[in-house]
Amino acid sequence: MQNSVSVFFKSLENKKIYFIGMGVSHFEAIKLFKQKGLDISVCDKRTEEELQKVYEKNYNELKSIGVKFVTGADYLEHLFEADVIFRTPGMYYNNEVLTKAREKGIIVTSEMETFFDLCPCKIYAVTGSDGKTTTTTLISEMLKKQGKNVHLGGNIGRALLPIIEEIKEDDIAVVELSSFQLISMRQSPNVAVITNVAPNHLDVHGTMEEYIESKTNLIAHQNAFSKTVLNLDNDITREMKSLVRGRLSYFSRKSKVENGAYLDENGDIYLAKNGVSEKIMNKDDIKLPGIHNVENYLTAISALDDDVSIETIVDVAKNFGGVEHRIELVRTLDGVRYYNDSIATSPTRTIAGLNAFDQKIIVIAGGYDKKIPYEPLAKSVNEKVKVLILLGATAKKIEKAVTEYEGYNPENLKIINVNTLEEAVETARKVAKEGDVVSLSPASASFDLYINFEQRGHHFKNIVNGLK
Repeated sequence: MQNSVSVFFKSLENKKIYFIGMGVSHFEAIKLFKQKGLDISVCDKRTEEELQKVYEKNYNELKSIGVKFVTGADYLEHLFEADVIFRTPGMYYNNEVLTKAREKGIIVTSEMETFFDLCPCKIYAVTGSDGKTTTTTLISEMLKKQGKNVHLGGNIGRALLPIIEEIKEDDIAVVELSSFQLISMRQSPNVAVITNVAPNHLDVHGTMEEYIESKTNLIAHQNAFSKTVLNLDNDITREMKSLVRGRLSYFSRKSKVENGAYLDENGDIYLAKNGVSEKIMNKDDIKLPGIHNVENYLTAISALDDDVSIETIVDVAKNFGGVEHRIELVRTLDGVRYYNDSIATSPTRTIAGLNAFDQKIIVIAGGYDKKIPYEPLAKSVNEKVKVLILLGATAKKIEKAVTEYEGYNPENLKIINVNTLEEAVETARKVAKEGDVVSLSPASASFDLYINFEQRGHHFKNIVNGLK
């Protein structure tokens, strides 16, 4: 491995290497590449002054070690001066400029693509429209509990390419991958997991076909010794079985499977191998609330049957408290529980959050418009929500979908529009009574007001914790 890494860095000598963006996925990689004596430039549409303001410490550190900056509104025009371009996942692979760069013979890659090329150890990778972060975390937690040395990264955790020289052959990498990362991937992991596929990110991909195709890249390049885990209950993932090259396992909470994990009518969870089933636990043993988290456990169990014992699976299920921003209890005030479910950036994710509670709740929703339909949200909102507080670009679309649903009754569902998250929390507090639940579950991305859903979630928690 060390040899392949050293050969890789040697191949970059005397080349101009441009990194688009200096966020989470690039900062440490930029430092590593510069330490190797390479010619590195950071490209960003913001000015250097703006970058310094946003990333003060990181900017100053990169500047001090000789990293160059190509900034401003016309930064894309300078990409053709590069020999190698590392794109950020946030920059669409089929962007006109990147397409032209590839046509000119410029190498266009990414931190994750390069990590897959160089990684010496077994890789578990998870993608899907919903549930991928919790599932990735569960796989990582179970492997760590089993005594494995685990490197968690990708769309969750940290960038893994910067630590490539530290990773040993008997370690395990567990990565979460988004459609934006997968669209250009030409390598697949040893164990590939697709939790589900539903409309998402159509503002970028344009068509559902491209979105689905990007997800299938996770399994398209596997070999005969690989393993694939698919959701039997999801129409789109179930049909991906024809693409599977190695061993196939399903998970299901509706049907028994031959290989994988499933839930029976009594709420018991089974692991099946070649048609032989073994009971692992009951769904009530799982500490995380909600049927969607039962599904996340079924997914993780299906992926891990070779590397983790049943004892480890049960131990994690009983003790793991969840991932930040995913139905995370923030505080209880005046008998009202406030939950941060900022990860809910799509209707299906919000529906899962609503189903986690055995009562009607107060929901704060709305945000950036990813051009996805909100009609699928209408039934659950009308059945599970007592007050719907809306803000952001998608507020009107959500309201339209909810109020045009045949079961809508304004006496049972109050809808309030606000302008800011502070106003939304204050409104929720005014209408809430002892015993109520308030959940930030936006059904939308955060890009209209925040960098990402984490920043939105932290802002929500700060507001809630600041209530007197």
